[in-house]
Amino acid sequence: MRTPFSLLAERWHPSAAVVRRAALSALVMSVFIVVTGGAVRLTGSGLGCHTWPTCTADSITPTPAMGVHGIIEFTNRMLTYVLCAAVGWAILAARCAQPKGAPPAEGWGRRSLTRLGWAQFWVVMSNAVLGGITVLTGLNPYMVAVHMIAAMALVWVAVATWERSKEGDGPTRLVVARPLQQLAYVLVGVTGALVAAGTVVTGAGHHPGDSSDVYRIPLNYDRLAQLHADLAFVTVGLSLAVIFVLAAVKAPPAARARARELFVVLLAQGVIGFVQYFTDVPELLVGVHMLGAALVWIAVLRIPLALRTRDAADESATALPAAKETATV
Repeated sequence: MRTPFSLLAERWHPSAAVVRRAALSALVMSVFIVVTGGAVRLTGSGLGCHTWPTCTADSITPTPAMGVHGIIEFTNRMLTYVLCAAVGWAILAARCAQPKGAPPAEGWGRRSLTRLGWAQFWVVMSNAVLGGITVLTGLNPYMVAVHMIAAMALVWVAVATWERSKEGDGPTRLVVARPLQQLAYVLVGVTGALVAAGTVVTGAGHHPGDSSDVYRIPLNYDRLAQLHADLAFVTVGLSLAVIFVLAAVKAPPAARARARELFVVLLAQGVIGFVQYFTDVPELLVGVHMLGAALVWIAVLRIPLALRTRDAADESATALPAAKETATV
């Protein structure tokens, strides 16, 4: 069956560089939407549009009486369409790209990459609904936390898409022993727990998102902050261990470089976290800390992805002996 996608694929064959740029644009927008969402909360504009999907009961857009808070909240909503456009570009580029060795207009583009693009789209849609529920529940802190975690899930899929766009379409093969890959997954899990704990600290602490009386998580803020700091220490220690292990086994340079990058970003994020805690959590530092959380998440996700590779589909068979030799080492 001929579809608009197949018709476009017959006429447009983007290069590998274009596919990578499209995937990167979706990743950049997924981080940008995290930062702008934080700006909505930090400026007290979370209920600038007090209903959803419209801004008021009678208007889709904010009214002059709503002031700057309505403009900020509505602008953040509109940025979702920009994010969708970036994800759409990534989907189309993956759909129209031709795997190595495939005749033009045959097959279905890079199918696995296209699926990741559609996964991004549906995560965006689900997070838009979660954002609406957050508004309708009066900025319930649990919903705010879920909203943030869903945004990090979007970053996760966007990172996977971007890294996948730089690989071939053959089967995955490890470039290190499997226990090292499992150690990297443990690091990802601990970092995910660190990010999740940060959302709970936010729900119990400052900047509820609106000037009105917003419900907060009824837990001790200082103890939650200490738990968050403890998880940060564990994450830093584990990342340092990964650096030494990858160096000891002479892992690929890209994997070792990514481990070092994570360590540096974690240290910077830790400094920002301590400074904001002891300076009564100023809005600007909180915004920088949210950006840092997204960068930490990206850095840790890229480590296990550097421990395996994919050759082009027509070259994967010749790579199997090398993979077995590497796994033995």
